[in-house]
Amino acid sequence: MPELPEVEVTRRSFAEQISGAQISSVFLGKPLRWPLGVMPQTLVGRSVLEVRRRGKYLLVDLDRGMLMMHLGMSGSLRFAAELPPLGSHDHFQLTTTHGLLRLHDPRRFGAVLAVEGEDAPLAVKLLARLGPEPLAEDFRLDAFKLGLKASRLPIKQLLLSGKIVVGVGNIYASEVLFLSGIRPTTPAHKIGPMRAQKLHTAIREVLARAVATGGSTLRDFSAADGNAGHFQLEANVYGREGQPCKVCGTAIRMLRQGQRSTFFCPHCQKP
Repeated sequence: MPELPEVEVTRRSFAEQISGAQISSVFLGKPLRWPLGVMPQTLVGRSVLEVRRRGKYLLVDLDRGMLMMHLGMSGSLRFAAELPPLGSHDHFQLTTTHGLLRLHDPRRFGAVLAVEGEDAPLAVKLLARLGPEPLAEDFRLDAFKLGLKASRLPIKQLLLSGKIVVGVGNIYASEVLFLSGIRPTTPAHKIGPMRAQKLHTAIREVLARAVATGGSTLRDFSAADGNAGHFQLEANVYGREGQPCKVCGTAIRMLRQGQRSTFFCPHCQKP
């Protein structure tokens, strides 16, 4: 599943190229998670201003309105002057004066929504509850500590919820907790000030490194330019069940939390 680093890498891989392009046609394939919200032809003639990101949503600002894109569980975008013929898993395509932007999504949990702007009711509903961006200045340590103290959830579950910070998905939650020395099952409110500071720093460091290395390609993720990610090659615990910890040599363990796989070192990570 594409997480925040993969979405940010995707954004960076086509944002500059598509900026200033005019939409000449729109293709809709099989229905996605939500309907587009407008007739496709109403987007023809509009121009792309810029591409932003909020959490896992890509926000394509147009001269009139905005497109909100979500990659879901298995989605990926490609942008190029030419692409192969549309396939059965290609469900949305913008043909523009700068190239083709195509959403490929085998499981169809992704979405493309046309809204009037970020203040439109649907956009507010989807974006307003998101926590602070982990790589932005508004991800403040004092607020983060307060969020931890207010929650009885296991720390990994709280990170995945997006309430105190957005975009720390399953892969990166395991990694930041390893770097912080915190067991994933530890109740959030029991994390003291020192460990909270280490966790806050680890979130920034891990996500920044993931973006720098192109995200994680575990199955078939690639950015809009077709490049795969390499962060998975640096993972300390994720996907390494039974392998020795890179720090202490203890076998990495896996447990299930909320139907998601969690990886940790029982020696390096304390409750």
